[in-house]
Amino acid sequence: MRIVSLNVGLPREVEWKGRTVLTGIFKEPVAERVQLRFLNLDGDRQADLTVHGGAQKAVYAYPSEHYVYWQQELPEMELPWGVFGENFTVEGLLEDAVNIGDRFRIGTAEVIVAQPRMPCYKLDIRFGRSDIIQRFQSSGLSGIYFSVVQEGEVGTGDSIELVSRDEHHVTVAEIARLLDRKIVDRALLERAILVPALPAYLRDYFLKQLEK
Repeated sequence: MRIVSLNVGLPREVEWKGRTVLTGIFKEPVAERVQLRFLNLDGDRQADLTVHGGAQKAVYAYPSEHYVYWQQELPEMELPWGVFGENFTVEGLLEDAVNIGDRFRIGTAEVIVAQPRMPCYKLDIRFGRSDIIQRFQSSGLSGIYFSVVQEGEVGTGDSIELVSRDEHHVTVAEIARLLDRKIVDRALLERAILVPALPAYLRDYFLKQLEK
């Protein structure tokens, strides 16, 4: 497992559907090594901190393997690394094989898997079309948000080394399916709420689902 491309970007204003929107979704690959901090990478920022960024969305990874799928789905589009707004384009780190709470060492930093991504309309802005959110969610290819447990320096080519596995074995893909409401799985909900690394707002949401 490794970083194929490290991507950063600062918020910019863009025109979308007749209004000006501030977004940080435009990421560009960088060759130099970058400091990964508890809230983001140096040189990278999120525009709307009410739904993006924060300790449990400090860095976003998207598997390079998924680009093959999207190139087939969108043959008319160029898809450079970072087009999904990811900070790390990764190889060998897939949602159905990674647990919430798994801990990894990348460069001199350590991160912990926190949650899948549920996209907002800014993904549509990045692609310049209005169907990407639905297609992204339907694909099940969510990518992975990490929390940072030890700050450090990271860069393209760094290996991603497993430090520990969460004992509850609830994968990122399983959480994404619960959030997409395609399955109602009481046993999985009961397992999910026991995962210490699961963000509190997701735990509360799953508890309400169980109450129903």
